[in-house]
Amino acid sequence: MAQPTTARFGKFRVLLGDDADPITYASPCGFTSKSLTLTKDLTDVNLPDCDDPDAVAWVGRDAASLSAAVSGEGVLAAESVEAWLDGWESVESIPVKIEVEFPAKTITWTGLMHIATFTAGAEQGGRVTANIEMQSDGELARTVSP
Repeated sequence: MAQPTTARFGKFRVLLGDDADPITYASPCGFTSKSLTLTKDLTDVNLPDCDDPDAVAWVGRDAASLSAAVSGEGVLAAESVEAWLDGWESVESIPVKIEVEFPAKTITWTGLMHIATFTAGAEQGGRVTANIEMQSDGELARTVSP
């Protein structure tokens, strides 16, 4: 049995961009878990059987829109807190790059996202934590490089 080729935690990067030209991306410190969710909204339509109009119709689905979300949680790092807060306070979406680096290729998504949720919390005896959610603003372009 052949083993799958996988990527480790540190090879999945969420990077925030600045407003420079060209954009400079940096990975905020503190995430202990992170995820990228790609969503396709669908519209449903009943597809009747033309030979048997009384038959139960199957549902056909058409793609209506694409969306992406990034979420992450971990410790609230002093090195990153202002980048997260600046992005959350911004009326404009911010440049974002998401990378998954495998041994033979890297998949990258770039585009604009809004920081939709910034949650800080703590429990007695513990550290301050952060939970961040971002939502795409338009297309995230996907590239694959060797």
